[in-house]
Amino acid sequence: MTKFYIIDADNCLSIETEAPASIDVLAARPFAGGASFTSQQELATATEDWPASRLVEVWNSFAGAPPFGDLKEVRRFTDRKSAVARIWNAAQRLGEDLEKEAAATPAPAAKPKKAKTAPTAAKGAPAKAKATKDTTAKDAATGAKAPRDGSKTAQVVAMLQRKNGATLAEIMEKMGWQRHTVRGFMAGAMKKAGYNVESFKPEGGDRTYRINA
Repeated sequence: MTKFYIIDADNCLSIETEAPASIDVLAARPFAGGASFTSQQELATATEDWPASRLVEVWNSFAGAPPFGDLKEVRRFTDRKSAVARIWNAAQRLGEDLEKEAAATPAPAAKPKKAKTAPTAAKGAPAKAKATKDTTAKDAATGAKAPRDGSKTAQVVAMLQRKNGATLAEIMEKMGWQRHTVRGFMAGAMKKAGYNVESFKPEGGDRTYRINA
C-alpha cells in the first residue's frame, strides 16, 4: 500500500493511500502553501525552500499528540537534514496507524462454494447452480464495509452519519485527537473503508465532516 504524506498550509501532517488529483506527488512539489511526499528524499526536495522556522512549526504541530505522545516540541533543529529526517520518521507512525486500522477491519466473509449439480436426464448437461449471496457486512446507508463494533471507525462513522455531520472540534473531543489526526483519518481509513466523506465549512462555522450516502 503506497502512502502519500501531506503537509498542508496550516503545517498539519496527514496521510492518504491514493495520490490526490490536485497534487503532483511524484514531483514532490509544494502546493497551495503545503507539500506532498512519499519518501524522505521527496520531503527534503519539497521543503528545500522553506525557512527552518517552518520545519519547527511542522514538528510542533504534532509533537505530543496521538500517535506522537512521546515526542517533545522543539525550539530549533540542529540543521535542515536532521529536521527532515525526524519529521519523516514521525510521519511513518501515521502509516503504521493506518495499517493497524486496516488490519482491525473484519475481512469479508468467504463466499460458500457453489454446489455441483447432477446432469439432466435429457442431454446430460449440468444445470446452473444458484448464485450465492455476498455475506460481507455492509453499511445500510452507504454500501461501504461495516466497521467493527466499538472500533475508532465505527465511532467516527456514527458521528458523521448524523444529519448535520460532526465538526472537527467535536471529533477531536470525542476521540481525543488533534486536528492533523482527524484529517489523516478522514483521508486514509475512512476512504479505504469505502466511505464518501464530505468536508465543508459553513459561513461563520467550524470545519464539518459528513458521510454522503
